[in-house]
Amino acid sequence: MTQRFSGKTVLVTGAAGGIGLAAATAFAQEGANVVLADRDTIRVEAAAQSLSTAGLSASAVTVDVSNFASCQAMVAHTLATFGQLDIAFNNAGIPSALGIAFEDVPVEDWRNILDVNVSGMFYCMKAEVPAMKAAGGGAIVNTASVASIIAAKGMAAYVASKHAVAGLTKAAALDLIGSNIRVNAIAPGSVNTPMLAPLMADPVNSGAIAASVPAGRVGEPGEIANAVLFLASSDASYMVGALVCVDGGVVIQ
Repeated sequence: MTQRFSGKTVLVTGAAGGIGLAAATAFAQEGANVVLADRDTIRVEAAAQSLSTAGLSASAVTVDVSNFASCQAMVAHTLATFGQLDIAFNNAGIPSALGIAFEDVPVEDWRNILDVNVSGMFYCMKAEVPAMKAAGGGAIVNTASVASIIAAKGMAAYVASKHAVAGLTKAAALDLIGSNIRVNAIAPGSVNTPMLAPLMADPVNSGAIAASVPAGRVGEPGEIANAVLFLASSDASYMVGALVCVDGGVVIQ
């Protein structure tokens, strides 16, 4: 395995499982010092301990991305633990309930989804950027979604939030490239994560989901992590504000 990230410090939010944990593990295996951040203290500490037990460099921190002070504390933990911040994978996010007609979306659900998925993304980047500037630059990868590009019925809040993430990524990319900070985003489709597990548990639903993907299956967290590591690496040095689809062909059908 290559050591593309040797000597680098990487911060991953939403790292207790799924795509976040897969990416954190891959970064650590390629030589990075990794801070795993999540609101689920027990699971994220267990994940970091598992990496440490395997001889990898990892630390855990609890974060509520919808709270700016919590995001600042997360970055402070990163600096106190490893001394710098070079790469951030802002992956934390929440889904909306499916199949809710637009006029039936509860206002509190709308606020919660935007607080986490949009404000949370902004707060994370706002907290991370000063540390990256102090390090001389860095790379930020945000988790958007195929819902940043296409819409679906009964998902108004989630679709709106992920469209916003795509726009925020592009705007931040323009503002920060002069400071040698590259900002890009991934747009996953259906991925075999705990978020999708309730739907995949039903054979009828799982079959329908797989059939809706041109590739004929849902993605695996490691496949998404591969795209994240590419965008964070020097191999993507000329990519700025890109939205990279990792979706089995959903958005092109």
